Amino acid sequence: HSGDSACSLPPHTLSVEVIDEIKRQTVAMAGALDICGLMNVQFAVKGEEVFVLEVNPRASRTVPFVAKATGLQTAGMAARLMIGEKLRDLNIGTEKQSLRHIAVKEAVFPFNRFPGVDIILGPEMRSTGEVMGIDYSFPLAFAKSMLAAGTVLPPSGRVFISVRDADKPKVVNAARKLKALGFDIVATRGTAKFLNAEGIATTVINKVIEGQPHIVKSMLNDEIALVFNTTEGAHSIRDSFSLRRTALAKNIPYFTTTAGAQAAVEAITALRSQKMHIAPIQEYIADQCRLSS
Repeated sequence: HSGDSACSLPPHTLSVEVIDEIKRQTVAMAGALDICGLMNVQFAVKGEEVFVLEVNPRASRTVPFVAKATGLQTAGMAARLMIGEKLRDLNIGTEKQSLRHIAVKEAVFPFNRFPGVDIILGPEMRSTGEVMGIDYSFPLAFAKSMLAAGTVLPPSGRVFISVRDADKPKVVNAARKLKALGFDIVATRGTAKFLNAEGIATTVINKVIEGQPHIVKSMLNDEIALVFNTTEGAHSIRDSFSLRRTALAKNIPYFTTTAGAQAAVEAITALRSQKMHIAPIQEYIADQCRLSS
């Protein structure tokens, strides 16, 4: 969500209206398709408009994630429905309940096993697994999901930022927070000019095609701790290939959306001021049960 509503939602949060519309569409499709058991739906949200990418009568890898996050035995319930039990007899509860904790699902990709493969993502599924980060705040839950997927967010260092024109205003807040945390910022000419105009001290660094010293050389020399890079168009994607592969080889956290960049900054900020809460998932579910009773 773009955060343009009155409640100023962060970019990783959907509005209540969008969530209600997703629920409405899900119920309508389940009824129209006469689904009994589990149904997999993939939605995409642009602004406040909801799009259905696909819907099919099967389980998915999201089912165990939802079960663990909510404490509901979703697969078992679906199996009981499929053999004739009624939904009303399962005592699921249909009232609106908000979880006290937050669970973040992060995909795990095998790119480091395949030299020369581009790590940029498209609509197709490339992940080989998923991990969960769970905590009582989004920043810490996100940090845990990154850690579980093998990405360690840096507490300090130098950040490289290069974003397309449409994303420049969106990355200002993240850059300003990183600067306040003591990070140094380097950027390509266009991004550096924009950030400097916003009062965020930024040093210009060359793209690879502009010659040395360039950003990939700095990454190879262990001078870059974090990368924010968004691209647009086939030419830009092709030119930044070496940047992505170097980040992978050097295990440098690399974020390709402004929402991901902002989430990373929130997580780094939280880790600087809070201790990570380590507990079994049963503790979160037990807390939720006590809250609901």
